[in-house]
Amino acid sequence: MPPPRLVIRAVLVVVIVAGLYGLVRTKRDELVDFAVPHRAAVRFLGHEPLYRESDGHYQYKYLPTFAAMMVPFTWVPKRAAEAAWFALTVIMAWGFVRLSIAALPDPRLPARVLFWLVLLINGKFLIQELALGQFNLPVALLLLGAVIAARLDRGPVAGAAIAAAVFVKPYALVLLPWLAWTMGWRSVAVFGLALLAGLLVPVLSYGWNGNLGLLHDWYRTVTATTRPNLLGADNVSFAAMWTKWLGPGPAADRLALASMAIAVAAGFVMMARRRAAAEPNYLEGAYFLFLVALLSPQGWDYVLLIGLPAYVCLVDRWFDLSPRWRAVAGTGMVLTSFTIYDLLGRRLYEHLMQWSAVSVGAVLIAATLVRLRWRAIA
Repeated sequence: MPPPRLVIRAVLVVVIVAGLYGLVRTKRDELVDFAVPHRAAVRFLGHEPLYRESDGHYQYKYLPTFAAMMVPFTWVPKRAAEAAWFALTVIMAWGFVRLSIAALPDPRLPARVLFWLVLLINGKFLIQELALGQFNLPVALLLLGAVIAARLDRGPVAGAAIAAAVFVKPYALVLLPWLAWTMGWRSVAVFGLALLAGLLVPVLSYGWNGNLGLLHDWYRTVTATTRPNLLGADNVSFAAMWTKWLGPGPAADRLALASMAIAVAAGFVMMARRRAAAEPNYLEGAYFLFLVALLSPQGWDYVLLIGLPAYVCLVDRWFDLSPRWRAVAGTGMVLTSFTIYDLLGRRLYEHLMQWSAVSVGAVLIAATLVRLRWRAIA
């Protein structure tokens, strides 16, 4: 028989998950972001078009392969599938926080202290992930797994993990330059082969030409829906930041591209100084994961959840920073994690989002991560 303590913990977990799910369902008719790929999976089985303008704001924007990956959730009633995904999301959230802390090299703070501090700072993103039924957590776990695999000198595993993450969210490609720099061409080759194999999966349902048509429709849908979303209050990307400040146009586009180039170049500077760190992969991986929300034109604020290892690193190395850089990092954390409607009220919240306060905070955090490597703190 299982130990009584284990049974109690299992029952407690079930009660907590059920309570959270019940709370979410009192606020929403469904997990809106889960419903989109679930509907696409149904269409995949029926060999129907996946990308339809008639779906409005909730158009399917994932790669065709992800619809195939979602097919198992169509084997049960939608309500049961939704509840199952919610439970999996809770488990993945717990696992991602714990794994991010466990993988941190040479920690300064006790794991329990780190856990609660990081949970507080990232609570906003975790709640949004759960309430929407989003899919950032599997991406985050796969990419963190790639970073851990690189530490163990298993480059091909890292490449395969990044490829798998791309099928869930294409912005997982942000880790590809790091993979190429640190692991070499064999890992990139495995990534390419895994990606190619995955892209061919829909051929089983749609045929060769049908799959090519789906990929074309995916590209058209993503590009056509990007610009209208740049002025969305919750969009924290570089593209959204400059568009909110300057208005739509060439100037905002050029400055967004320049910001992206500088951010990626800073990552290469970090990698160039990796010999200064006893274990360089964690900080570099954390930095590029944190960049996802800034680089993706549809980087909603809750996408910062993927950057949780960056918060882990900053909290743990807090007392290694100078007072000036603590102020920079602290300001970044306040702006990214505590710009909350219920906390600030409508007027202040709307002003801060209009002026891209979360984006500014994210830039401050990214700069502090670079500082950690520059001073050989991590």
